[in-house]
Amino acid sequence: MNDYMKAVTYRFPEHIPVKVGLLPATWAKYGKDLQKLCLKHPNIFQNVANTEEVRYFTPPSYHAGKFTDAWGCVWENINEGYESIVTGHPVPNREDVWNLKVPEEDIGTPHGFMYLRLLDLRGFEEMMVDFAEEPEELQHLIDIVRDYNIRQTEIIVKNSPDQDLIVFGDDNGLQHSLPIRPETWRKYIKPAYKAIFDVVHKADKLVYMHTDGCIWQVIPDFTEIGVNVINPQIRANGLGHLVDTCKGKVCIDLDLDRQLFPFATPKQIESHIEECVKALYMPEGGLMLSAECAADVPFEIIEAICDTFEKVRNYKG
Repeated sequence: MNDYMKAVTYRFPEHIPVKVGLLPATWAKYGKDLQKLCLKHPNIFQNVANTEEVRYFTPPSYHAGKFTDAWGCVWENINEGYESIVTGHPVPNREDVWNLKVPEEDIGTPHGFMYLRLLDLRGFEEMMVDFAEEPEELQHLIDIVRDYNIRQTEIIVKNSPDQDLIVFGDDNGLQHSLPIRPETWRKYIKPAYKAIFDVVHKADKLVYMHTDGCIWQVIPDFTEIGVNVINPQIRANGLGHLVDTCKGKVCIDLDLDRQLFPFATPKQIESHIEECVKALYMPEGGLMLSAECAADVPFEIIEAICDTFEKVRNYKG
C-alpha cells in the first residue's frame, strides 16, 4: 500500500502525500521552465516527460469559445487554459423542470455533478429562490439529477475494479458561507449525495470529495454520509475550523491558499505550508496537501511551493 492510501486509511504513511496542480494556462505561460521544474521534483510530479516540445493536456472546457453540454447547459470561455462557466441555463422557468430530459449518453460525474448541476440547469438566482420557497419542483429536479448520478456512479464502479478510491468534485460553498442555510443543505442536498456515495461503499470502495468554498459547517455531514477524503479550501474555511472538523475524523487533502499565491513571497509560502502541517499532522495519517497554481502565480512561488513540499512531506511532528 502506497503512502496515499495509507494516509487515507490512517495506516502511518512514511511521507505526507503532496501534489501541485498546474492549469493549462500555467503550462502555456512557463513552458520549458515549468517542465524542468517538474523533472527536478519527481516526488511531486510523476508523469512529466522530458520531451523537446512541452506537452500538457487541455480539457475541452478549457478552450476559449462556447459549447453546449449533454444537459443543454451553454458554457462560455474567453481565456484559453482556464475553465469555462455556464452562461446559458436550459431550465430558466420553474415549470420547465417537469419537462427536463436527462442525457441519453453517459458522461460520468464531472466536476459539478450534483449541487452545481442544479445551478447550471436553473441559474444561480432562480435556484436560490427555489431553495427559499421550496416548491415541489425543487425536489423533483434534485431527484432527476440524483438518479442520473447514481446510474453514472454504478457504471464508474463497475468499470474500476482495481480502483480503491472514487473521486467526486462539486463546489458547495461561497467565499464566506454556504449559499443556502445548513439546515436546507441537509434537507435537500445531503440525501442526494448519500444515495450516490452509497453506491461506492456497497462496492467496498472509498469516496474522495472535492468541494470549494466555505463548507466547514457541513464537513461532519459529509463524513456521516461516507466521505473518506475531503478536499476543502483553507482560505474559505479557516485553519481552525478545518482542525476542528477534520483532524482525526476524516482524511483532509488540504487545498492551500490559492488566493495568497499570486501575492506571496517565498518565505510566506514556506510559513503558510508549515503552519498547516503543524496544525493538521498526525503520525497515523489523515493529511495530504494540494496546491493549484494558475498562470497568475509567479514562477518563483511555484518553485517555493515545490521546495517546501519536499521538506514537509518528511514531517514527523
